[in-house]
Amino acid sequence: MKFTSKTEYGVLCLAHMAKKAWPDSVTVKEISGEEGFSTTFTEKILQNLRRSGIVTSQQGNRGGWMLTRPPAEINLKEIIEALEGSTFEVFCAPKRRRNIVCTHFSLCKLKPIWYKTQKTLDDLYQTITLEMIAEDVTHHGAKPELVPSARGKR
Repeated sequence: MKFTSKTEYGVLCLAHMAKKAWPDSVTVKEISGEEGFSTTFTEKILQNLRRSGIVTSQQGNRGGWMLTRPPAEINLKEIIEALEGSTFEVFCAPKRRRNIVCTHFSLCKLKPIWYKTQKTLDDLYQTITLEMIAEDVTHHGAKPELVPSARGKR
């Protein structure tokens, strides 16, 4: 599992947006200035997130980018999928397999492990909301406690 800077920056852009009162908008210039990202890269990230329905944009004087839902309703899994395609790429998944030759596919003992890894990550990332991420990003130096059970939710 390896995420690109696009995903890291995307999560930080969204956390920045989540700190605003929903559904307030922010400009690319504001996000990139605050986070230290290039405006071009920030715009590309937001366009990917718009295609996935996580953010929307509005033109005009009061325009900018905004979350389509409250931060508590957006989870890390959907953010990662919007920017990376999946949380964990299973090498032997049918979509990937058509581009590779695997001589031991039917006898492979690793397939179940890779699928379980993907499911475990998907399940975990679905429990982590943008609201939780924004809270932890806001409390610099605080011990990260993004997993709900660590907050007493079971």
